[in-house]
This record gives sequence, structure tokens and C-alpha cells, in this order.
Amino acid sequence: MDNLTHTLAGIALSQAGLNRKTRFATLALILGSNAPDADLVSRVGGSATYLEYHRGITHSLVGVTGIALVLTAVIYFAGRKAKPKTSGPPLDARWLFAVCWIATLGHLLLDFTNQYGVRPFLPFSGRWYAWDIMPIFDLMLWLMLGIGLGLPFLLRMVSEEVGANRPGYWRGAVLGLAGMLLLWGLRDNNHRRVLAELASNNYDQEPPLRLGAFPSLNPFEWSGVVETDTAFHLLPASALASDVDAAHAESFHKPDPSPALEAALKSRVGRIFMDFARFPWAEVEENPDGYEVRIRDLRFGAGPTGRFEATIDLDGNLAVRGQDFSFTGEPRR
Repeated sequence: MDNLTHTLAGIALSQAGLNRKTRFATLALILGSNAPDADLVSRVGGSATYLEYHRGITHSLVGVTGIALVLTAVIYFAGRKAKPKTSGPPLDARWLFAVCWIATLGHLLLDFTNQYGVRPFLPFSGRWYAWDIMPIFDLMLWLMLGIGLGLPFLLRMVSEEVGANRPGYWRGAVLGLAGMLLLWGLRDNNHRRVLAELASNNYDQEPPLRLGAFPSLNPFEWSGVVETDTAFHLLPASALASDVDAAHAESFHKPDPSPALEAALKSRVGRIFMDFARFPWAEVEENPDGYEVRIRDLRFGAGPTGRFEATIDLDGNLAVRGQDFSFTGEPRR
């Protein structure tokens, strides 16, 4: 998920009651909710390096526990030097670690909900896991958390003007977090319905081997990807419909095995990309002095500008002359 969502979720957890357990709980929750994204520094090594390490060890159970320990130590020893407030909970190392761990685990859970996924069992297993129910940016989730955190603030302002008792923030925070859980439940139910629709059809007279349904901003509209023996099929799907229009799916036929494709898959970018991709579709284009191999992960869509595309340039002897990875793709030449 995006960092605004992580931050809002951290603040909501604080206002829901964790800020009454120890000093600096809110600070710990905000920092911990974003700290696993420290792997963004891998971007300095290029887009392929970023793909290799993003949502890696910092997004694993081992990694978030380590981050929580480091964050606890930094806040605790720095916080001991700060002058305590006259009111509020004391600085408690045990609760501070619990708060930091909840924050980093929450980051892992939020990232698990979208189609990019996480590798929670690194360094023991590099397998990707994804719930596939949430887009990276979700306006409805922003709205729920924002209203949950902002409405109590407005009510307190009104209460102060009329002289009434000021309402607490915790009810709004709990309401926002409950709304997030309800949204997850709605999207999960819709996701299951769409997967069932996709599985009930044949595609070009072939039964599905694997399939996936990926979210949009509308929780009822999904993008379906179906793999058969000879092709991948992309089509829209709705949780409000009784079936999908399999006859009008956009088909991407699998390439025949070739030495050029094999050489491309053995390249550094090819190996990194294939470790990440769930529905990889390749094109091999021969040119006068070699080959250009493009591989896309179709769960992120397809088209003339592509997304999540690896490009490997080979000479006539199948040696790699160039290799690149792009999150947004470049127009085809």
C-alpha cells in the first residue's frame, strides 16, 4: 500500500488506545508503519535491483521483528532524555516494543492485501504471497480512515464552543479501522465471486489452468487473467454479474520455445523478473543483428505501453547486449 495509508493506519491504531500504553506510542506507530519501506534505497541500483529487493527481507516476519527491535531501542534511549509530560503514560520499554511490532506487522499485512504481494518467510523461503483484493492506492480506504480520524476533531471543536464535554478520539479511530476491515471483507467476497466466474468458462475451447482476479478502485470491477495450455486471456469481470464474457477475452499466445527465449530467461534481469512475475508472457522479435525479448507480467495489464516489462537484447550469438526492467514501460518501437 501507499505510505499515506500506512501512516493513517498507524495513527488510527494509536488513537484507538495504544497511545495510552506508553510515551511516544504515536511516534513509534507512525515510524513503524513506514519503516519496512526503507528498502526504497535499492532504487539507487536501478529498476531491476529495486524489483529484486523491494518487499524483500524488510517485508518478512524476521525483518519486521528486527526493525521493531531497532526502532524500540532508538526511541527508548532517545526518549529517556526527553522531559516527561505532567500527564500521560510513562515510557515503558515492553509496551514500546509491542507498539513498534504491531506497526511493522501492520505494514506487512497491508502490503499483503494487494496484487504486488510480500515474501513473509524470507530468508528461509522466497515465495510470494498476495491476497489480491486491494489496489496500491485506494481512495475509499483513505476516506474511511480520514473520516474516522478527522470527525472526532471536528466534534471536539463544536463541543468546546457549546461548552459540552469533549468526545474522545478513540471512537473515530475504531470506526475507521472497522471500516477498513469491512472493506476487506467486501472485496474478498467479490474477489471470490469473480474467481468462480472465471473458472466456470473455457477460453478458445481450452479449460483454465491458472487464473487470477486483480482489483480496481471500484470494489465490484476486476481484471481477470486466465492461463490455458496455449495462451493467456485478459478480460474484465464484475462481481455484480453472473458470468464473464469469455468469448471476447483478449488473448496472448504463449511463444514457442526457442534458444533466444531461453537465453533471455537466463539473463540477470530475466531471472529477477521471472522470480517476481505470476503471469509472465514473452515476445521474441528477431532483428538483423540479433533478438529482442520482452516479458510482461499480465496481472499488471498489457498494451502498447505495457507495465512491469523486462527487455533483454541479444546479439546473433545469443549473448546479452543489454537488459532493462521498467515499471511503466516504454512505447514499442
